Amino acid sequence: MYRNGKILVGKSGDKELNLLLNMTNRHGIITGATGSGKTITAKVLAESFSNAGVPVFISDVKGDLSGTALTGTNSESMISRLEKLKISDFEFANYPVRFWDVYGENGHPIRAKIKDIGPEILSIMLGLSEAQEGNLTIVFRVAQDENLELSDLSDLKSVLQYVADHRQDYITKYGNITTQSIGVIQRSLLMLENQGADKFFGEPSLEIRDFISFDAETGKGAVNILHAVELFKHPDLYASFMLWLLTDLYNTLPEVGDVDKPKIVFFFDEAHLLFNGMPLYRLKQITQIVKLIRSKGIGLFFISQLPTDIPDEIASQLGNKIQHTLRAYTPQEQKVVKIVADSFRENPNFDTKDAILELGTGEALISFQTEEGIPEIVEKATILPPQSMMGEIDESSRMKVINNSPYAGKYDEKIDNESAHEIITKQYEEETKQKEEIAKAKIEEKEAKEKAKLDAALEREKAKKEREEEKARKSSLSYQLGKKVTNKATNKIIDKGLNKILKGLFK
Repeated sequence: MYRNGKILVGKSGDKELNLLLNMTNRHGIITGATGSGKTITAKVLAESFSNAGVPVFISDVKGDLSGTALTGTNSESMISRLEKLKISDFEFANYPVRFWDVYGENGHPIRAKIKDIGPEILSIMLGLSEAQEGNLTIVFRVAQDENLELSDLSDLKSVLQYVADHRQDYITKYGNITTQSIGVIQRSLLMLENQGADKFFGEPSLEIRDFISFDAETGKGAVNILHAVELFKHPDLYASFMLWLLTDLYNTLPEVGDVDKPKIVFFFDEAHLLFNGMPLYRLKQITQIVKLIRSKGIGLFFISQLPTDIPDEIASQLGNKIQHTLRAYTPQEQKVVKIVADSFRENPNFDTKDAILELGTGEALISFQTEEGIPEIVEKATILPPQSMMGEIDESSRMKVINNSPYAGKYDEKIDNESAHEIITKQYEEETKQKEEIAKAKIEEKEAKEKAKLDAALEREKAKKEREEEKARKSSLSYQLGKKVTNKATNKIIDKGLNKILKGLFK
C-alpha cells in the first residue's frame, strides 16, 4: 500500500514497516515455506510500486497473480484483517496489467533473436559443458564474421551444420571444433524445440523498454505479468529465460545513479532455479550484474523457499528482507533456520529463530534498509492484504486485458526475414548446382571421349574392311586376268596344232 511516499508492507502492532522507494535498488528477498504467503507479499509489493508510478515485472508460475488486473472485493476475512492492522484508508483497486507469455497463448508473445540471447545464456538452456559452450561460442563468432544472421532455431541449426561441414576451414582461425560437441548441441536443440522453445526465438523480438510503461489516466506503473505456468515445467528454460531478461535489462537501460524511485522492479519467483548447477565463472558474471544494475535504477526481488537457495555472493546484495515461516523437523533444517535467523539484525524483544518457526500464514519477519542504507532491526509483522482481486481471472477477462493492452498486435505475428538459414540454404543449393554442373560436365566429357574412341574404332574397322574389300577385289581381278591369258595361250596352241595338221593334209 503506497502512501506518503513510502510503501507500507506490514505492521507490527502500531508500528508501520515501510519500504523506502529510494532504497529499492538495494534489492530484496522474499522467502518462506510453501503456503506461507510469499506470493501475496509479492503481489502487495507489486501493487504498491504500481501505485507509486513504478512499473514492475513479475513471473507467475501458478497463474494466481492474474487477478491483479481486476478490483478486489470485500469479505469478512478482509474486514477482520484490516481491523487487526488498524487501517482505515484501505481502498480496493485494479492495475494496468500487461500479460506476457513465452508461448504466446496467455499473453503477448515474448521473442528474442538467437544472436541476442548469446552463447552463454543459450548454453544454460541447452545444459552444455564448458567445452561444448566453447564450440557454440565459435559458431556464434563464425556467424557474426560471415554476416549470417542468427534469428531463430533454424538459423542456428543451419550454421551448426555449415560449421561442421567446413570445420577444417575454421580450426586455424577460431580454435578446435569437434563434431562430437556439434552433435551434442544439435541434439540439445532438438530437445529444446520439443519443449516449445522455438516459439521464443525469432522476430519481432521484445523491446524490453515496453515493460516500462504507465497508465495514461492514473499514472500507475504497468504490472507486467509473465504467465509462466507452462514455462515453469521446464526449469532450465525458465531459469535461463529469466537470466536473459536480467542481462538484457542491464545491457539496455542507461546509467542513472541513485534515484528517488526505481525505473522498474523485477520479481524473480522460484529464484533457486536461477542458480542450480551454475558454474562459478558464470555466477561471478551474474553477481557483477546484480551489483551494478542498481546504478541503472533497477530493483530486484528474489523469491524462494530458503534464503540459502541464493548464493552468498548474491544474498549479500539483498538489503530488504521479508521472511515468512519455515518448517524445521530435522537437525539439518534447524541448522538452516539458525543461519537465516543470524542473518537478521537482532530484536531484543523476541528470539528470531523461534519467531521464524512460529509465524502464521500472512505473517513475516521484516527488515528494510534505512535512509542511511543500514538494515533495520527485525520486526515480526502482519502483511497487508492486496488491493486487487485474489486468485486467477477467467479466460474472457484475460483476453479483454490482452486486447486492450497498448501492445496488442505488436508481437502477435512471427516474422521470418532472410537470415542464416535462407543464406546457407541458397549457398548449399548453389554448391549442389555447381557440383551437379561439374558432374554433368565430367559425364559429358567422358561420353565425348567414349564416343570419339568408338568413332575411331569404327573408322579403323571401316578402313580395315575397305582394305580387305580392295584386296579381295584385286585378287579377283588377277584371277580373271590370269584365266584370260591362259585361254589365249591354249587357243594359240590349238590353232598352231590345227595349222600343222592342215598343212600336212594338203601336202
